[in-house]
Amino acid sequence: MLARMLFQSWRYGLKRKLLAIVTIFLAAGLISALLAVSIDIGDKMAKELKSYGANILVEPASSAVLPDDVSGRSSLATQDFLDEKELPNVKDIFWRNNIVGFAPLLSAQVKASVANGAEKDVSILGTFFDHNIPVPDEEDYHTGQKIISPYWQVEGEWVDDATDAFGEQIPALLGAQLAKQQQWKIGDVITLSYQTEEHAPQQHMTAIVKGIVKTGGTEEQQLILPLSAVQNLLGLESKVQAIKVSALTVPENDLSRKARANVDGLAAEEYDRWYCTAYVSSISHQLEEAISGAIVRPIWQVAASEGVVIEKIQLLLAVVTLAALIAAAMGIASLMTTTIIERSKEIGLMKALGAYQWQIVLLFYCEAIISGLIGGILGCIAGWGLARFIGATLFGAPLSFAWVVIPCVLVISVLIAVIGAWFPAHRIARLYPIEVLYGRQ
Repeated sequence: MLARMLFQSWRYGLKRKLLAIVTIFLAAGLISALLAVSIDIGDKMAKELKSYGANILVEPASSAVLPDDVSGRSSLATQDFLDEKELPNVKDIFWRNNIVGFAPLLSAQVKASVANGAEKDVSILGTFFDHNIPVPDEEDYHTGQKIISPYWQVEGEWVDDATDAFGEQIPALLGAQLAKQQQWKIGDVITLSYQTEEHAPQQHMTAIVKGIVKTGGTEEQQLILPLSAVQNLLGLESKVQAIKVSALTVPENDLSRKARANVDGLAAEEYDRWYCTAYVSSISHQLEEAISGAIVRPIWQVAASEGVVIEKIQLLLAVVTLAALIAAAMGIASLMTTTIIERSKEIGLMKALGAYQWQIVLLFYCEAIISGLIGGILGCIAGWGLARFIGATLFGAPLSFAWVVIPCVLVISVLIAVIGAWFPAHRIARLYPIEVLYGRQ
């Protein structure tokens, strides 16, 4: 009997049902798209926010140098160094796939001169630009500033340091401020000299400026060269002062802040959960375990800003989703109220023939559930397309659509329909048949 009544209701009230389905379809499409975006936006935004630069700094354990203080002004004789052989260990941790890239740093003050010019004190920086380096299970891995510092603006061309075969003239990038101070330009040949000890012979090297770089940092006051060339000039083969690491991380929460304050104070279960989550603090801890003689510190002004931005975006998506839910529920309630009022005589006749209140309410709930399921299924399809469009437009690659979104959206769609039908269904079911049949309600 219930099936026949549902069939007749859909047969003679199709326009109203289609309008309800369209309302749920629009809400479900928006909700499914926003859920898909909120699930995948963490990774997408983390990759986009890598333009801020590296978020982890690795230094010798005895070093107390701040992240922006690695400028080579202190004497090399008093410094400790990391072994370059430790670099592959950066990609040999639990969260190795979250390591976007890394770049070693080695800087010092040297004498520099151009043709027929006087010698001047200049800060040089040795690093990787886009260097091939063997790491476990990745034969063709390459990393360097070109990967971890996409905000560097280079006028001219990047240094090609895929291999260490440079010839007599070492290619270099010239910091914009240094270029302005010394009136150097692209194509200039600069002679560098460095004396390791007071009575030791000077080491010489010739560099050619390939490009001028703007970074907004101390690099603008330096001459930036391939790491191996600087190591040879300074007599520090296989030594580096620090390593900047760029890693994909998740925003900080209470657990990560507790671990940040005192890792040893974590319970065993908390420690396992923290260690197996890609917090910047847990990745730093794993790097410290992997690299001998090192202390690893997150660069908090970068890491914290990433977490804040992602949290605010996810909060915005949640607010928009809630607004869509409320709007859809109100629309369904309005439609159902109008529909029930139009069918009041039918309801009065059902009650006069002996129908119980719960049977009448069940009829309207079943109609609402069917509308919710149809609208939800169509909304999931539309949401999948919308999520891909949002990903391609904002991030240049389609967002992945998590299939867990489908049952969630279907449940939400049914709840919207049922909640929208609740008030009018219960209101009409409480009326007396004679009032409805005589048109008093």
